[in-house]
Amino acid sequence: MAYQALYRVWRPQQLSDMVGQEHITKTLQNALVKEQLSHAYLFSGPRGTGKTSAAKIMAKAMNCEQAPAPEPCNVCTACTGIQDGSVVDVVEIDAASNNGVDEIRYIREHVMSSPRDVRYKVYIIDEVHMLSTGAFNALLKTLEEPPGHVVFMMATTEPHKIPLTILSRLQRFDFKRITQQALMDRSRYILEASGVSIEERALAAVSRAAEGGMRDALSLLDQAVSFADGTIQEADVLALTGSVSGAFLSDVIEAIRKQETSQAVEAADRLIQDGKDPLRFMEDIIYFVRDLLLHQSAPGLEHVLDRAEADEGFSSLAQAVDASWCYDVIAVCNQYFQEMKQSNHPKIHLELALIHLCRLEAKPETAEGGGAAVDALEKKIEQLENEISRLKSEGVPAAKEAANQTQPERSPQPRRQTSGSKDAKRVEAMLAEASKEQRQYLLEQWGSVLAQVKSQSVPAHAWLSDAKPAAVSSSAFTLVFQNEMHRGMVDTKFRELVEQTVAKATGSERELLTLLNPQWEKLVEAYKESPQPQQQPSGDPTGAVNDEVESASEDPLVDEAVKRFGEELIEVKDN
Repeated sequence: MAYQALYRVWRPQQLSDMVGQEHITKTLQNALVKEQLSHAYLFSGPRGTGKTSAAKIMAKAMNCEQAPAPEPCNVCTACTGIQDGSVVDVVEIDAASNNGVDEIRYIREHVMSSPRDVRYKVYIIDEVHMLSTGAFNALLKTLEEPPGHVVFMMATTEPHKIPLTILSRLQRFDFKRITQQALMDRSRYILEASGVSIEERALAAVSRAAEGGMRDALSLLDQAVSFADGTIQEADVLALTGSVSGAFLSDVIEAIRKQETSQAVEAADRLIQDGKDPLRFMEDIIYFVRDLLLHQSAPGLEHVLDRAEADEGFSSLAQAVDASWCYDVIAVCNQYFQEMKQSNHPKIHLELALIHLCRLEAKPETAEGGGAAVDALEKKIEQLENEISRLKSEGVPAAKEAANQTQPERSPQPRRQTSGSKDAKRVEAMLAEASKEQRQYLLEQWGSVLAQVKSQSVPAHAWLSDAKPAAVSSSAFTLVFQNEMHRGMVDTKFRELVEQTVAKATGSERELLTLLNPQWEKLVEAYKESPQPQQQPSGDPTGAVNDEVESASEDPLVDEAVKRFGEELIEVKDN
């Protein structure tokens, strides 16, 4: 007989064989014994958790010759016929490839006829969420008024895609991910029955990689049996899954904590040269640091650790790192992980992430350090209390009082101006050098400037989106913003990028000045009312200012046309 995969050989034949779904199997067994069967069931949950297996077991149990019973006997004619597919009254449909109206109409045409070989006609529809809208509508009438001899068993991994009109006519059972311990126990039992030996650490690695799916675990064990020479070891499983060992992750985190950039980047390069997936490695780092944080906060929850084992080395590392550092590492890794998923060169983002992480400040959090800090603080408080007591008893020295009396009263310090108010004065000074021609030229190039900024930083482009050039001189240019947050972000975080992009577009370097629109309008009014000096032929700051005031009230379409083609080519006519 041809070789069969482990997941096929060990597919559950009874409800009691299903791992980690006791909340469902108990309910179904009680319904079978009491003969309180629904006309339609929906089994939803992650892949490989037993949904389709449960549907087939139910089909056998309700048609078993020993019914009513909590389990199928698997030896009678009905059970064996359903198992080998010879009973025509139990139909299994894959909705992923048979999702049209015609397939459902076929069911409707045959559903009224009585079963030929068994008591119930059972339709098992796998991946039912793949049915089209028309197919769901065709199925609705049958579910609403089904014949007494028909039972529908539906399975899906995405129940939210099923119409509510269908869901309301089903008994829904939500399968959950199988715990790591349950996966290990079941896998160990299967391997012992198959005569295969495996290390405990390798079994744990298989359970982690399966992510709650029994079928995934057995498929991986199948590969490991073929890959390994003799006993399956942890290295064999890691080679198949692309994951890394807990010891390797511990070394990488230790290098990051000690800010040893070269070692961290070299480890990542060596890993990728060995064929590991950069995305999987970044995910492993996130989970490992999560385990560190969890071990710090709740040392008794070793069974929920995902990538680490609570050995002595791991516990020492957990005590050596600060919780805030762990939060920062997870945040940085998550940011780069999202970028890696959208990049064609994830290795580069992985290296950038490691360099970034090595620059984070890692503060050790040990009992000795904390005790020393508390002792020093207590001594400082004691000194201050003694000093206060002495001053109360002796009083303040007269010499110091006299000195204080003769000392002139200090005038209050002026409140520090914000960047916007500073720029307002500088803009007022630069208007004398500003010219309409220079501003017009920058407006013509502004679309290109925005495109260049967006190609280098999407956030910078977003913050810059509501700004527009208001005044331009040979040494500076002013951007007016509608929103203070936008102005502040561009002024503090993206100033250098905007200045470099404008310099590249215009051919000369200029300093960026930023204002809010109310500040700009106030400045314009003051500039218009003040007496102006004789202007040079090449400069027209008042014209530039007035143009800006006028354009502020114009239609946005006109503004865009001016930016693209220049004011000389635009003529606005009112209807």
